[in-house]
Amino acid sequence: MPFSWTDYPFDMDEMLQKRRSLLRQLRQQPDLPEKKIAILSGVTVGVLKDYIEIWLLASGIRPVFWEGSYALYWEQLVYDTGELKAFSPDVIYIHTSMRCIRHWPQVTVQEDAVQESFQQELQHFTKAAEAALGLGCPVILNNFELPVYRPMGNSEAVFSAGRVRFVRRLNEALAQLAENTPNLYLHDLAYLQARYGMDAFSDQTAWYAYKYPCAMNMLPCFAQSVAHIIKSLFGKNKKAIALDLDNTLWGGVIGDDGPEGIVIGNETPTGMAYTEFQSYLKQLQQQGVLLNVNSKNQEEIAVKGFERPESILKKEDFISFKANWQPKSRNLQQMAEEINIFPDAFVFADDNPAERDIIRQQVPGAAVPELTEPESYIRAIDRGGYFEVTGFSADDRSRNEMYRQNAQRQAAEQMFADYGSYLQSLQMTGQFGAFDTAHAERITQLINKSNQFNLTTRRYTQTQVEGLIDDSGFLTMYGKLVDRFGDNGLVSVMIGSIDGEILDLQLWVMSCRILKRDMEKAMLDCFVQDAVALGIRQMRAHYYPTVKNAPVNRLCDSLGFSLVSEDTAGNREYLLELVDYQPRCDVIDKIRI
Repeated sequence: MPFSWTDYPFDMDEMLQKRRSLLRQLRQQPDLPEKKIAILSGVTVGVLKDYIEIWLLASGIRPVFWEGSYALYWEQLVYDTGELKAFSPDVIYIHTSMRCIRHWPQVTVQEDAVQESFQQELQHFTKAAEAALGLGCPVILNNFELPVYRPMGNSEAVFSAGRVRFVRRLNEALAQLAENTPNLYLHDLAYLQARYGMDAFSDQTAWYAYKYPCAMNMLPCFAQSVAHIIKSLFGKNKKAIALDLDNTLWGGVIGDDGPEGIVIGNETPTGMAYTEFQSYLKQLQQQGVLLNVNSKNQEEIAVKGFERPESILKKEDFISFKANWQPKSRNLQQMAEEINIFPDAFVFADDNPAERDIIRQQVPGAAVPELTEPESYIRAIDRGGYFEVTGFSADDRSRNEMYRQNAQRQAAEQMFADYGSYLQSLQMTGQFGAFDTAHAERITQLINKSNQFNLTTRRYTQTQVEGLIDDSGFLTMYGKLVDRFGDNGLVSVMIGSIDGEILDLQLWVMSCRILKRDMEKAMLDCFVQDAVALGIRQMRAHYYPTVKNAPVNRLCDSLGFSLVSEDTAGNREYLLELVDYQPRCDVIDKIRI
């Protein structure tokens, strides 16, 4: 079903009215992965939990909640009776507010007393976060909205005892804590308040009557902001954006007006809007979002728009460039095939409402924000939270370059009649090693983002990944791949649990960027080699089918595993004899690190 109602701007009042019906409808979706979410509260949770569920269900996650007692977040985290640990959450959300600050400095005290109050509050929330992190899962912690009144007026932001300055100091300290603490993520409540305005957001009536930290009609956007972090943690972000050109990246129609006639640059208000939109897209690209063109245009004319000196974006910034007269839905499907991602990983940005409607109907799952005036384009995409960042690895920084190199590989493939000769021509080198701290973030990211090459669809947190590093009960491996076109980065991960002479393959994922290059054979060769060195004689593997992992439907069969069992749902168990195992890969040089 299309979830166009989730794209900005959504109607918060309508969501309030339709909360129950939305929940009923969304809960009917089959085969969604369950994630256990514990909410520890310092202020009222109430129906906020329902809206978090709505947003997560719409993102493809089925939440299972554990809710702590009102205002006992600190006690239940620091002095857990075992109930929270038994729940074994996948995510902990600490739902607090400025109202939870206990030691406000008095204006009559000296600086040392102000500092003491500050340290007391910081330590209080730090200890809560540390206790939550001790449960081995990601933790989301609110920062604080500003106080709704200022007895000292503007001086509240100046004097050290002023509450405005006190909150800002705490927020900066919490930001530093999150920056330096793996698995801790800050939910920016202060930004939400600023975005909607203090009077609209921080409704005193909602606090006095219900102990909510925001107005009732703000609960959907509050929940959406929290859900953005959770869905990003579990790999539910969008990966690419398909962009129209005329009246989207510049003003005017380049085919009619010519490149010199399009509106861009800082000479006019409209030109400034398009220029800033391009600058925003450039920032998305730098964090790993794949930019693509999907325009009804003549390509040789369209590219000239990016030759204008005022254009922030250039032709080489785009992975796929489709300026033609095909239906845009077909273009988008072809882009997905070329890039090797699913169509629902795209955001489609087009000023034409008819084109937007066609994509909503014909490309289920693709996000289609409402683009109206150029000055609102950034807001429409930014508010959608499609590209929420919860980790930023070296692979993210170089993702666009990796996809450009893939295009070069595809071009080179056309020069060979024999595919094996093409693979040999790539001059590939694989680097293989056991999990280590240096690669834990990227390993976690790959596990949680990989959907196509993913045998068991299990997900791991960074804490769980790090816990495997020195665990003798597990065999782990990551693989990197380099070829003559460039470095593909860390692209495959395997985890096996050891049970005597049997190794149970619990997880095997690989980046879709390097499918069909025999990297899976090289990984298996090295994994088996390590297993045999440990005295293991058999490897057990599993395949659990999902909507997206069809590419590995017969992977185990192709690699020589024997089918042990298969149920009516298509879940299979395989076995591989490791005695006298013969290497499968002869096109990748294998280096152990």
